[in-house]
Amino acid sequence: MAALDLSRFAHAAGSDVLRVGMVGCGGRNTGAAAQALTADKGARLVAMADIFLDRVKGKRDALKAQTGAQVQVPDEACFAGFDAYKRVIELSDVVLIANGAKFHPLHSLAAIRAGKHVFVEKPHGIDPHGVRMMQAACDLAKEKGLSIVSGLHSRHHSGYEEAVQRIQDGAIGDVVTIEENFLRAPYGVTDRPKGMTELQWQCSTQYHFRWISGDDVPQSLVHNMDRASWVLGNAVPVKCHGMGGRSSMNEPIYGDVFDHHSMVYEFPDGKRVYALCRTTTGCYDESSSLVFGTKGRASLLGCRIWGEKNWRWGGNCDPYQVEHDRLFAAIRSGKPLNHGSYMARSTMITVMGQISCYTGKEISWEEINASDFAYLPKPEDCRDDMAPPTVPGPDGSYPVPRPGRMDLPGWPSAPRGAV
Repeated sequence: MAALDLSRFAHAAGSDVLRVGMVGCGGRNTGAAAQALTADKGARLVAMADIFLDRVKGKRDALKAQTGAQVQVPDEACFAGFDAYKRVIELSDVVLIANGAKFHPLHSLAAIRAGKHVFVEKPHGIDPHGVRMMQAACDLAKEKGLSIVSGLHSRHHSGYEEAVQRIQDGAIGDVVTIEENFLRAPYGVTDRPKGMTELQWQCSTQYHFRWISGDDVPQSLVHNMDRASWVLGNAVPVKCHGMGGRSSMNEPIYGDVFDHHSMVYEFPDGKRVYALCRTTTGCYDESSSLVFGTKGRASLLGCRIWGEKNWRWGGNCDPYQVEHDRLFAAIRSGKPLNHGSYMARSTMITVMGQISCYTGKEISWEEINASDFAYLPKPEDCRDDMAPPTVPGPDGSYPVPRPGRMDLPGWPSAPRGAV
């Protein structure tokens, strides 16, 4: 299908209708939809999809109460199942994608192929196979003159933008090292509802299963590593080593992900980034991006610099709203916005860290980019009637990787017959 005729939309916001569709009806995409409708009064939400139909209709009603007539989603435009994204793409001009991270690349590529603009949440893949697919979607969007906007919202925060620019201009001297922290309690944890199949259960609590979320390094620390790469001039690491495991979050409700990760990334000029994430309760929490230089230090999230000339940003910014403001302005102006220069790259940095934690091996940038490793089944092979990719053991808990004892199944260094 040919790309949209952008000239139809090159008017003041609200003069023509932009049909918006949602793929994923969890909290993040519901927020994204509200922000999209706020960004452009000519936008109309017309189609929605999720694994669960009751979630679709519930979020539709909530959005309608919030935004009124901009929500125009009849029952026949509410879709459920792994293939439901196809119906949303057919009915939309702009597709908002924020569902299981495994599917972000596949759904983005399908939308771009169909000539639709895309907003896609992070992470932009959970394995090398998916990240490569996302890069293909970004490249194709550029060819077609379509917008593809990333949910890596830090790039849209004016305070962060100014802090990064000041650091790059030498406000703290030469950057020596960066410390990245994302320490918090687990994402929402709920008991398994009666009558829900194993596959439905895993999809409903996606952040706790690595086949669909990729675990916490790509899922959460991607924001931090995107900021670190940005500070360093969008550099990529030469290699990394990491460690991780499960210390206390062992019950079946926590699925098969680790509850702590630590990584050391080495960059070409010898600079190191120390990155930590943890999802355990009752522990110290911190969310920060701290940059240390020869003449001072900076806190990106605090929008603050201590050095020869102290600085503190005093403005206000909602980057979640700004990213949609910029997307819809780009569509209306006929000047596409494409974040392909960093979104796949930043995600791949976290993928290499996650695999290092799982395997206990040092991973190089060349190695991760040469790999086509994927958590099976691949997104294009998922079906509503498929068997769940992992099942609980005799004690009710799900198996997790054992660094140094069992390599990640399917990774090139995995021993023959590993499961």
